[in-house]
Amino acid sequence: MTASHTPSPATKTSVAAISIFASGGMAAAKLVVGIAIGSLALISEALHSAIDLVATIITWAVVRVSDQPADAEHHYGHGKFESVSALGIIALLYVLAGGILVQAYGHLREGAAPPTVSAGPFAVLAIDIAVNLWRARALHRAARATKSQALAADALHFASDVMGSCAVIVGLILAGLGFWWGDAAAAIVVAIMIALLGLRMARETVETLLDRAPEGALDKATSAISAVPGVVGVDRLRVRMVGPTHFIDAIAKVPRTYPIDRVEEIKRRAQEAVTKALGDADLTFTAVPVARDNESVRERIMVIARNSGLAIHHVTVHDLGHKLIVGIDLEVDGGMELTAAHAIAHDLEHAIRESFGEDVEVDTHIEPLEPETPWGNDAPPDRVEAIRAALTRFADGGAIHDVHNVRVRDTDAGEIVNFHCRAAPSMSVIKVHESVDEIERELRRAFPTIKRVISHAEPPRA
Repeated sequence: MTASHTPSPATKTSVAAISIFASGGMAAAKLVVGIAIGSLALISEALHSAIDLVATIITWAVVRVSDQPADAEHHYGHGKFESVSALGIIALLYVLAGGILVQAYGHLREGAAPPTVSAGPFAVLAIDIAVNLWRARALHRAARATKSQALAADALHFASDVMGSCAVIVGLILAGLGFWWGDAAAAIVVAIMIALLGLRMARETVETLLDRAPEGALDKATSAISAVPGVVGVDRLRVRMVGPTHFIDAIAKVPRTYPIDRVEEIKRRAQEAVTKALGDADLTFTAVPVARDNESVRERIMVIARNSGLAIHHVTVHDLGHKLIVGIDLEVDGGMELTAAHAIAHDLEHAIRESFGEDVEVDTHIEPLEPETPWGNDAPPDRVEAIRAALTRFADGGAIHDVHNVRVRDTDAGEIVNFHCRAAPSMSVIKVHESVDEIERELRRAFPTIKRVISHAEPPRA
């Protein structure tokens, strides 16, 4: 995959700064020549370039502000400054177009004398066309790369300058051929082109200010988020542009059985997906937990317990055809009175029946919750050796063998024993579990002070 190059903010600033000098030089040249030969069309075009100069200066200042990051007062950044500046430039263009039309109408009504035609105006206009073509292309490329409305407006001005200069050339040719109205007609054409280009730019700018979603952005963002593993569906999605950034608000469905860290990973991947699809993107992702069609009964029970803030384990479910039989181990504070613990168990059973129906049979085994960080220390070596020898003796001749890595810790609640053992690789998990359970029971009978035994069965070494 080819890496895309995102232009830096300095790109917009440097391009706008170059345009200032080009606009100023060409506007002055056209104005001087236009006054010298008495050409309304050339003077109008010079004034158009002067407006472009003002617009470019505004653009140069605005892009420096619009690239600033979001702050306490502008939570979506400063990109809208470009849209506001574009509206101001459009207003200047319409003022200029109106003035040119009024002046051209006066020339046509009064029958003003045609301009003096010489090679000088044509040379200036040829240079102007070449310069404007170069900078219009440069500005358009930078505007498209940076998604800058201010630079796009500037590029449009210079493109209109090219067309305006061509109209002035035609008017001067007509005047040189004896058509006295040619210069005023060319001025009217320049005014009309300015108005039409301003109208196009105004429509795009107003759509941005009204938060109109960019063409195709909604479908691209929806497809990108829907393709993220773990997203069940997209309920609602909204997109708006602020400067070059797509701000996206999405409400997506995720499985309710997922833990919080899994949901956070989905959010991170969704941000990466929309950035890849749209470029500069800022995603606000709201996850709505939903039940999937393939959600198991055990998963639904775990969700019910988690929503109640309860710790459960060893959930067993049996389907008798006409009813469900559910067994649950519920962990509560060991110091809690039985009445309070029974009330918690009753509420959990009631919630399960609400979800599955009143005919479901639920039995809850209440047991003390293990402390998260019980105090303890390693048992003496002779104690560890005695327990290791007992484990080896209980496993001798059975399916479990090679008892190793035995550890014994003394805690406030009693001794905790951890050990590893091996079993035949073809044994089923149920058979291994039953065999290890029998060893654990014998160990606790032999050593009553042992509170808990944690075993880890593994296949033989390769």
